[in-house]
Amino acid sequence: MEKLDRLRQKFDTSGIDGLLVTNGQNRRYLTQFTGTYGVVLISKNQAKLLTDFRYTVQATEQADGFEIVHLPKKDAVFSEVARHAKAMGITALGFEAENVTYSLHRKYVEVASADLVATSGLVEHLRMIKSKDELAKIQTAAQIADAAFAYITTILRPGIRELDVSNELEMFMRKEGANGSAFDTIVASGHRSALPHGVAGTKTITQGDMVTLDFGALYQGYRSDITRTVAVGEPDEKLKAIYDIVLEARNLAVAGIRPGITGKEADAFARDTITQRGYGENFGHGMGHGIGLDIHEEPFMSRQCAITIQPGMVLTVEPGIYIPDLGGVRIEDDIVVTQEGNQVLTHAPRELIIL
Repeated sequence: MEKLDRLRQKFDTSGIDGLLVTNGQNRRYLTQFTGTYGVVLISKNQAKLLTDFRYTVQATEQADGFEIVHLPKKDAVFSEVARHAKAMGITALGFEAENVTYSLHRKYVEVASADLVATSGLVEHLRMIKSKDELAKIQTAAQIADAAFAYITTILRPGIRELDVSNELEMFMRKEGANGSAFDTIVASGHRSALPHGVAGTKTITQGDMVTLDFGALYQGYRSDITRTVAVGEPDEKLKAIYDIVLEARNLAVAGIRPGITGKEADAFARDTITQRGYGENFGHGMGHGIGLDIHEEPFMSRQCAITIQPGMVLTVEPGIYIPDLGGVRIEDDIVVTQEGNQVLTHAPRELIIL
């Protein structure tokens, strides 16, 4: 129960002697329970998973080391949390501030004898460092994404809709063993490639379009996230020049990311290059972020990120340049931080492909 031990070490500094976990991904991380309903109650020496009749058998099989509490009905969660917290000797119960709404908080206050204490990021900060098992799942998700890119380059052509490309990507990844897509697949062509989050639409890809493909595989709860920008026919010369700048920025960032630097310093490897080439205002998002159970996790590498990069973090590196009414380029890879530097997990070709 290493995860619980590490979590409990944070109790004293957070002013709590127990924690209520309501975030679904945090629940899964701590318990390995994959059901969609339940809360976790942790004290300094006990751990319970409260769920309803749909999941009690599943929870018993998956949540090793947790006492499974059967909730007789959904509304009983409030009174049952209060009852068990009291029995566990919890007097200051932490709750996940980002996940508990005002109305839910009021319901807990009405029945709890413990003081409720808002906490932030206790489990999320544990999740930043991946275990060997987590890394293996992310690696598989990355391999599936690499294979999907190789496949989709045989499909891309003038006349095909972005939505059809997205569907082909998602079906291929499922056939390769993915449980689904890591997020809504982005296929943005022509002028739409200037939209950083241009989810696939009904636009038809035409000759000369740059096409941004941002997608990933979901594998046993863990995700990959890759972006490649390709050209269907000969693209605009300015976009080709921009592609080279983005690729250089990506390469410098991957070469520079290592343990001990901050997310701000990691961001600067790519951002400084793009800014020096005159496109700083066209790179409006962070250079990358953590991935795992969620597609966007801490650390979020940006100009403000003070988090220190550590071995075991899995990060995206995704510089981009976006020119309204012309198009854009983004190149994204997943890396795992090692003791010496980092290892790239995604290996799809990065040089500009002209189909």
